[in-house]
Amino acid sequence: MATWNSRGLRGSTLEEFINRTNDLYKERGMALVQKIPTPITPVAFDKTTKQITRAYFEKDSTVDYIGAVQGIPICFDAKECNVDKFPLQNIHEHQIQFMEQFELQKGISFFIIYFTHKNICFYVPLRVVQGFIKRVEEGHPKYFKMEELDERYLIKKEGPALLHYLEGINLDLMERK
Repeated sequence: MATWNSRGLRGSTLEEFINRTNDLYKERGMALVQKIPTPITPVAFDKTTKQITRAYFEKDSTVDYIGAVQGIPICFDAKECNVDKFPLQNIHEHQIQFMEQFELQKGISFFIIYFTHKNICFYVPLRVVQGFIKRVEEGHPKYFKMEELDERYLIKKEGPALLHYLEGINLDLMERK
């Protein structure tokens, strides 16, 4: 069973960017989006520092964030990658299933993928990821390349820590009509 410290702090930089962006969206009345904590059960605790030193995940998490943008429900997961090829094994079947069910309820589901080595982020709609997964079933490699992502979904950055992903949602809504 995976433990908390076996995963390190993967995604912490991206999540910090997203959290700051969500705070800005909330302040401006543009969106209300919250980080969904992953339930853990501590198994080791350092009494001197009062910190959990070892824990296990109670159950599979669904997505990292859930909320609403101008009355439209959204959910998304944040992923980081340090090479030009994003391994699809980083996206779990239970996440895809949750996102599919979310979209059946008229929500928008997507991934924010941060290619750390290039300092580039993409808004990636669920349907795009589903296309890559379907391709694997047809014998393609179990990854997709950064250059395969549509440049329209490149997330604009503001300053050192804001990612404007709402533009991707607007584009996604236009494409659905």
